[in-house]
Amino acid sequence: MQFVDVQSNGRGPSSSRSLQVTDTRRSASEDYARFTSVVLPHLDAAYNLAHWLTGNRTDAEDVVQDASLRAFRALHKFAGGNSRAWVLCIVRNTACSWLRKNRPTAVVTVEDLEAVEAAYAKPADQNGETPEAALIAKTDAEYLRTAIAALPTPFRETLVLRDIEGLDYREIAEATEVPIGTVMSRLARARGRLIATIGGKEAR
Repeated sequence: MQFVDVQSNGRGPSSSRSLQVTDTRRSASEDYARFTSVVLPHLDAAYNLAHWLTGNRTDAEDVVQDASLRAFRALHKFAGGNSRAWVLCIVRNTACSWLRKNRPTAVVTVEDLEAVEAAYAKPADQNGETPEAALIAKTDAEYLRTAIAALPTPFRETLVLRDIEGLDYREIAEATEVPIGTVMSRLARARGRLIATIGGKEAR
């Protein structure tokens, strides 16, 4: 009886399994390295956005954890470019899903706001400072926080991304997956509501 030496050419079953393990480890290492460079630098901004959208530290942490897992799984879809906008888009979508599940009455759909946006849309210098933004910046921080939290979600997220996180119009459009014109109209409407709220407080 003859025995075949499957180890002799280094291509037997044991060798194949070893190569598969090595490839898996290399792939996992590359994924982690990419996650570290693409996602981790934006975790603070991710948490801030999640906190503004959920209004709760614990809930925000849950959203960011879920969003981070989603980002890790979707790394193969990230083709480069603005990683911050990409990460915040995932956080925003994760937060919206969380709100729909846990607080459905808090979610205002885009359709509900289209007519309002059209009525209040007005041309503006993209990324330029406005008198409204300057006035908002001078408002008491705690009162401003409360006023922002009372905004409808699409307005609130746009205002937070622009005036707190400092994203430009194009980045916000990428993060919220809407046209730049819609970003501008939502921001104008959000600031208008805040000014009305602030003015109402000062009049009392």
